[in-house]
Amino acid sequence: MSGWKFDLRRHLPSTAFVAVAALIAAGFAGIIIYAGVYDIGADAPHMAPTYWLLEQVRERSIAVRARGVKVPADLGDPKRIAAGAGLYADMCSGCHLAPGMERSEISQGLYPAAPELARGVNRSATQEFWIIKHGVKMTGMAAWGRTHSDMPIWDMVAFIRKMPTLTPAQYQATVKSAPADHDEMMKDMPAGMAPMPGMGPAAGGRRGG
Repeated sequence: MSGWKFDLRRHLPSTAFVAVAALIAAGFAGIIIYAGVYDIGADAPHMAPTYWLLEQVRERSIAVRARGVKVPADLGDPKRIAAGAGLYADMCSGCHLAPGMERSEISQGLYPAAPELARGVNRSATQEFWIIKHGVKMTGMAAWGRTHSDMPIWDMVAFIRKMPTLTPAQYQATVKSAPADHDEMMKDMPAGMAPMPGMGPAAGGRRGG
């Protein structure tokens, strides 16, 4: 027994076997894709393992990329919160709702469902900023950083973190206290960051009641 040696190479599959197995797997996957077996419809939920995998990928991606984000010292400033309330009402409430707001048609049709932010979300301010700025693939969450500078995005973060403490009446009062509506604020955006023509407030925003 003292002279016995374990040859790992003898117990591993050959290169040819691995190549053939990979080709078979790729061919099988190709058939599944071409046949349209997977239902891509938003009204057909993922299988539990698929949902779990996508959720883990999303959460880790956000956590890692938000690490280097620096939170402004004045995040809790009432003026910032008021400005964020106006932006939230125009841009976000259609999907994420607000205190006292019934579920909108678009919020009912999204998959995965957009979080109802008035209920509170267990995220850091840096993660919220990153999500609003960069969006999230395959969720319907837009990358608002394409059309908005960091300042109004931080305003929205400030309000989102305050919103779970507001009653419906307080929410409406905070929105009304916003210094300007969305279109007015966008006039001050840097060149190249203006919204596309026809881009208006989301359903459920200040103009929609």
